[in-house]
Amino acid sequence: MNITSNSFASGGIIPVQYAMKGIPGGQNISPHIAIHDVPKEARSLAVAFVDRHPMAHNWVHWLVLNIPANTKEMQEGASLKAMPHDSIEMINTFGFAGYGGPQPPRGSGVHTYELCCYALSEPFKIPKKELTENELLKLIKPLLITQSKIHGNFENK
Repeated sequence: MNITSNSFASGGIIPVQYAMKGIPGGQNISPHIAIHDVPKEARSLAVAFVDRHPMAHNWVHWLVLNIPANTKEMQEGASLKAMPHDSIEMINTFGFAGYGGPQPPRGSGVHTYELCCYALSEPFKIPKKELTENELLKLIKPLLITQSKIHGNFENK
C-alpha cells in the first residue's frame, strides 16, 4: 500500500492554506490524499494526521475511521464536506470533529506532520468519538494489515 498527496510532497513544506485560520494565510483546508495498492484482504482504511514535534506530544490534527477499502483518494478540502461514504471523522486534539490544520506555536521551530493510512481487516468499532493516536493504535493492532505514511513540515515563524 502506498499513500501520496497532491497537497505536499513527502519531506517537503506543507503550504500555508492547509494551516489553521489563526496562521496568516491559513484556510484550514484538508489535504488531498491518494491511496494506492490497498491489499485485497483490507475491508477498511483509517487515516491519521499527527504532529510529531516533541512539544506537540503527538497532537492529532485529523483522524478518519471506517473509510471504505476501495477508496482511491480524498479530495483537497473534503473534511466535513465530501468524505467517503460511511467514513467517520473523529474529534481531533483541538476538540472538534474533522480536520484541524497545523498551528504550531510561533517560534517553536519546524514541526513534522505525519500523514498515515492504515489498512484494516474489518471496519473499526468505535468505542468513543475521541481517541488519542496511542489509543487508536492499540485498538487497531489486531486488525492492522499494513500501513503507509508520508510527512510534511510546517513552521510558524
